Parts: sequence; C-alpha cells; structure tokens
Amino acid sequence: MTARIAQYGIAAVFLILGGWALLAPGSVIDLAFTEGYRENTFVTRFVMAAFGSQAVLFGIMALVVRWTSAGFAVFAVLLLPFFVFNWYFHYEMPVLSSIGMLDFAGNVTMLALAIIGWRAAKSDEAVL
Repeated sequence: MTARIAQYGIAAVFLILGGWALLAPGSVIDLAFTEGYRENTFVTRFVMAAFGSQAVLFGIMALVVRWTSAGFAVFAVLLLPFFVFNWYFHYEMPVLSSIGMLDFAGNVTMLALAIIGWRAAKSDEAVL
C-alpha cells in the first residue's frame, strides 16, 4: 500500500463519520450515546453537526495535502489519547454505546493506516 492510499483511508474515516455527524446529528446522538446520557436537543444537534463539519474539513485536507513520514508519525502519536477517551467513556463512564464505539474502530483503522503510511513514506523518502 502506498502512503497516499493510506492517507486516503484516513481521510475516508473522517469523511464518513464526520459526514454522518454533520448531516444526521440527531441520528448520531440517538445511536452513539447510551440512554442515560442522550439529549437530542437543538444545542446537542448543533454541537454534533459542528464537530462533524470539523471532521469533514480535516478529511478534505487529508485528501489534498501530501503527508510525509513525519506527518504520519505525528498523527499516529496524536491518536493515542483518543483510545483513552474511548475506553473511559465506554467502560468507566458508559456514555458511548456499542455503536458509539465506531469511533474506536475508526481510531484503530486510522492508527493502522498511519503506521502503514509512515513506513511507505519512509521508503519513498529514502529513494529521493
């Protein structure tokens, strides 16, 4: 797999999950949060849509900017706190439902792609 394809895969996670939050924020709230923490109000839908728009923005940028090996490495490291977030808000404080753990699945996918992209970009940079 090339670094560019790994980067496109990372972009896809942001575009799919962010697009869902942007276009159907009420659906995300209803499905991703456990009943005790679910508030499907105008403000929560607004905040969810804003979150989704930022994810879509990053996904678009990931499609058009060429990442170096350092970019992939930094992205991988910056993903690590999100695993703690997923664990805490699913197991310790059950805010995220099983469907809400799609965020975890997206993070695992992006971490794997970041490592693959880092290796491929390192290889490409060594050739230059």
